Amino acid sequence: MMPINCSIVLYRNTKEQIQTVIECCLSIPELQVILIDNSPTDYLKDVIRDSRIFYIHRPDNPGFGAAHNIAFNISINEKVKYHFIINPDIHFDKFVIHEIIKYCEQNQNVGAVMPKVVYPDGRIQRLAKLIPSPLEYFVRRFIPIKYLKKIINNRYELKNYDYSYILDAPFLSGCFLCFRMDVIEQIKGFDERIFLYFEDNDICRKILNEGTRTIVYPFVHVTHDHVVKSFFNLKNIMIYFKSGVYYFNKWGWIKDPQRKNINIKTIFDINSRFK
Repeated sequence: MMPINCSIVLYRNTKEQIQTVIECCLSIPELQVILIDNSPTDYLKDVIRDSRIFYIHRPDNPGFGAAHNIAFNISINEKVKYHFIINPDIHFDKFVIHEIIKYCEQNQNVGAVMPKVVYPDGRIQRLAKLIPSPLEYFVRRFIPIKYLKKIINNRYELKNYDYSYILDAPFLSGCFLCFRMDVIEQIKGFDERIFLYFEDNDICRKILNEGTRTIVYPFVHVTHDHVVKSFFNLKNIMIYFKSGVYYFNKWGWIKDPQRKNINIKTIFDINSRFK
């Protein structure tokens, strides 16, 4: 099989957590693992016990997207065709990577693919979403009206989609994504002006603008041992608002015809399954 790269961005993780995801990656002989460590110190470098692990320490913490761009550039220089970004709190079986690449090879118009993502207890994480409007993104975080939030979430998180079939979804989570590297090279990777929170929204928009597809491939799954951390501290809220304002200034606040058209098509594709 062709060489494959993956990148994992680290920040103050435990060595035990890193070992789990690295073991999953190293179970695939063709896969090189690029660790970008944004932690203040390089204590995590002790996890390097294989020649296929490449460690880069960035104590200046350039952000999630900027760190993955470092790894993207390595893949571009090595002429790697497919690159996975993987969160440290993910684990998966080795056939997941092979199945996704097989699908990409059979569908050359696909720019990014996300598998089904589940919690450790098997519940689906609803990480395929619509392109967000400012109302959806900010109301979900800050408006304590449960009925209103439920209505918004049901639409935004595509609650009618049961993850039993392949779907063109315009917003895929960056916790586990496969990218076609010729597309990434064309769009110049993540927008490094987004430090956190909107970087996966933005890169999916850029991929769609290239005329390539962003796909949920639900016939394989990964487990995301996601621990919800406190969002409501001043630093996180400031980062969230800064990234959100930048994102909507870039793509449009109220007037965004692409958002409207793509979202309508996604909802139509799902609802047509019920006919």
